[in-house]
Amino acid sequence: MNGIKTFSLLIILSFLLLVAGASIGGEIGILGALIFAVIMNIGAYWYSDRIALKMAHAHPVEESSDPKLFNLVKTQCDRAQLPMPKIYKIESNVPNAFATGRNPKNATVAVTTGIQTTLNDSELGAVLAHEMAHVGNRDTLIMAVVATIAGAISMLAWIAQFSAMFSAFSGNRGGRNSNIVGLLFVAIVMPLAASIVRMAISRSREFQADLKGAHTSGDPLALADALEKLEQHNSSGAMKVPESASHLFIVNPFRGSSMSKLFSTHPPTEVRVKRLRELESEWRETIKKQQSD
Repeated sequence: MNGIKTFSLLIILSFLLLVAGASIGGEIGILGALIFAVIMNIGAYWYSDRIALKMAHAHPVEESSDPKLFNLVKTQCDRAQLPMPKIYKIESNVPNAFATGRNPKNATVAVTTGIQTTLNDSELGAVLAHEMAHVGNRDTLIMAVVATIAGAISMLAWIAQFSAMFSAFSGNRGGRNSNIVGLLFVAIVMPLAASIVRMAISRSREFQADLKGAHTSGDPLALADALEKLEQHNSSGAMKVPESASHLFIVNPFRGSSMSKLFSTHPPTEVRVKRLRELESEWRETIKKQQSD
């Protein structure tokens, strides 16, 4: 169901891109928007992981320097039947983690030094299971494509804004007025619509990774406890990473107002925790029924 929802939202996002291109330059605008999106997506496919790691100031870690972390990652990989990813660390006291890479064979998991001191082994293992779920679902590639299309729409909106200003100051009247309205629509409404669709896709993938990660680790409560701790620590201090990279992390690394949380790429942590605790209760009930039978 989540896969169908994501596919549908991607179609909507692509449609918004085409509408934005058509509003600016008709058929030529559509063609230009498509070419621009294709070029950006090719770049995202090959280089999004390197860009993400650089933005997060992450550095590679050898197994000899942190065998405990490698063992935790390997345990979750074996359970999920996925190849071992490259492991990176981020020197930050703020506990967080993310996964990147275009496919499971080219995946990377990055953790902050803070997450290792904040969570116990069960909680960290559950977080790593969540990240490996993203890898297995190819969420990092999906979100790279989503971010690319949304970025292309924002670029077209910027062009539309200046085109509308130029048309207004050049004194064009009559039929051109409707064109100005169309350009302003692209400049104002399209980026907002793209952000809402991007948010919906990201939240859907986070919920799915929570569920799959809980099944992989076999401990929904550990992931629920981890999310609560991460939310508490991230609300007290923001990480030094660009806001454009916030969707990568297991919890939003930025403090925000109620309005910014409304448009966050992450579902509310309390909702995620509630779903995980409900999942654990369902498992307990299932076990009781099996034992009674």
